[in-house]
Amino acid sequence: MQRQSVIVAAKRTPIGAFQGNLSSVLAPKLGAIAIKAVVEETGIDKSQINEVIMGNVLSAGIGQAPARQASIQAGLPNSVEALTINKMCGSGLKAVMLADQAIRCGDVEVVIAGGMESMSNAPYLLKHA
Repeated sequence: MQRQSVIVAAKRTPIGAFQGNLSSVLAPKLGAIAIKAVVEETGIDKSQINEVIMGNVLSAGIGQAPARQASIQAGLPNSVEALTINKMCGSGLKAVMLADQAIRCGDVEVVIAGGMESMSNAPYLLKHA
């Protein structure tokens, strides 16, 4: 019998604007706030979380492994795996799809999945400047 996956909570990050008011907050911090809110709402023991899968497309300037950064900043154990998805216009949804697939395949029990962006921190580039 194939396992089923369920979504038990949903949180979202604020919507900003290019070089806007949220420029002091990087995407992994926004993701961490959402992850922490899900953990608090569900009351899950953090040690039960197997993986964090987060979409992030505008990753220039935020450092390596944004999903890992968000996971650690949310206070999850270092043992929790993290995967960042970079898929234009669909990274957050793809993260949820991959979480569903991993659960149904029996690879994991509990996954936190979603997306995080910070348009306020998207670099402004001048080609050939």
